[in-house]
Amino acid sequence: MNKFTQNTRRKVLKGLGLGSMAGMLGLYPGAQAKAAVAEKETPSYMRGLPPLKITNVKAIGTAPSGSNLIVVKVETSEPGLYGLGCATFTQRAFTVITAVEKYLQEFCVGKDVDNIEDMWQSAYVSSYWRNGPVLNNAISGLDQALWDIKGKRANMPVYQLLGGKCRFAIPCYSHASGKTPEEAADSVTKFMEEGYKYIRIQQGGYGGTGLTDEPDFKKAEFGIPSDQYMDQGRYIRSVPRLFEEVRKQCGEEVELLHDIHERLDPIDAINVVKSTEPYRPFFIEDPFSPEQMEWFKELRKITSVPISMGELFNNINEFKEPMVNRLFDYIRIHISQIGGITPAMKVARLGEFYGIKTAWHGPGDVSPVGHAANAHIDFAVWNFGIQEAARISDLSREIFPGSPTMKDGYMYVNEVPGLGVDINEKLAAKYPMFTKSNWTVRKHDGTIIRP
Repeated sequence: MNKFTQNTRRKVLKGLGLGSMAGMLGLYPGAQAKAAVAEKETPSYMRGLPPLKITNVKAIGTAPSGSNLIVVKVETSEPGLYGLGCATFTQRAFTVITAVEKYLQEFCVGKDVDNIEDMWQSAYVSSYWRNGPVLNNAISGLDQALWDIKGKRANMPVYQLLGGKCRFAIPCYSHASGKTPEEAADSVTKFMEEGYKYIRIQQGGYGGTGLTDEPDFKKAEFGIPSDQYMDQGRYIRSVPRLFEEVRKQCGEEVELLHDIHERLDPIDAINVVKSTEPYRPFFIEDPFSPEQMEWFKELRKITSVPISMGELFNNINEFKEPMVNRLFDYIRIHISQIGGITPAMKVARLGEFYGIKTAWHGPGDVSPVGHAANAHIDFAVWNFGIQEAARISDLSREIFPGSPTMKDGYMYVNEVPGLGVDINEKLAAKYPMFTKSNWTVRKHDGTIIRP
């Protein structure tokens, strides 16, 4: 049978089939109409999603593991569809709740749930005097919740909406410390046995707080009893000894990090960073406070030790000039502090142009929702560097089902639509927040040490 004959036969059979079907449908006018609609129906992938409105925005506060955690819940006009976002400013938690429930709730209700960029920009300028940790955390909770909703609507994890995976899991660092260098080295060994390849080392608290005798200001009853004391000279001398001992006990393969936490005068911080060079740190964090940014140029002239910076920045524009001038190597963003996934992605993309990597802040006073937001960005950005590990308690996991998990030094998220974390509001309410927060650290004479 030649090609012409085959084509002719197909046309005849097709015509007979359509004629028979038309004849049958002629007996059932309703079925005929439905068939016509079905024939013209747009494929599902071309239909898009129906518009949704925000119906409610509220803040949920809880403190199951010793830190105030705040989660924003955004409800929509689709029954049962809501999103969650982290708005944790643990030191001033109740002010964030007020900002969400007294201002953002009224601002957001009735608006389109899909327009995340427009919502972020309009919320940011809606108070006219903008910026700051209270407003930014409130906006961050809203922003992350909207991304959570968008992922659920698209039936994809959020990282897919940001570009998909660049790595199979998220390498993380954990925190090792001890009263002596030897104790700190023992702690590093334990984390290495858990599979961690990156470990931050500290002797005592930040700057060695809690390891010294009673200071003169306490003897003089200056300040209040809970004020902490830091011996800056002792701390400066301890850092190279700490690195030396950990390298001696733990070897060269493990990557070591350290956080100065802005607690030294700039010239002393430079000397401390320089002193760690023989031990090849992965990075030294926050050598200077945001008020002393000019010192980074001097630091770059003196040492090649990698630096991370930025967890105290409130405005994404604070990152611009230091990154363009390559004054640090790792972007230390606290995502809720900076305003959410939307602005964090912008800074991450800028870093790619200048060879600067991400190192999102992820301490215990970030909610599991916030840890998930960190991880979804970590998956999607090529210039990922490292992530602070999510050490989430069993109780917090019960309150926040679907929390990220840790295994062999890697973080994993749920492969479900959205951010993957939910909240048990009734259980969260059993662990109310508190107002007391003390970051007061003083010198021997009582002078305040920043931060």
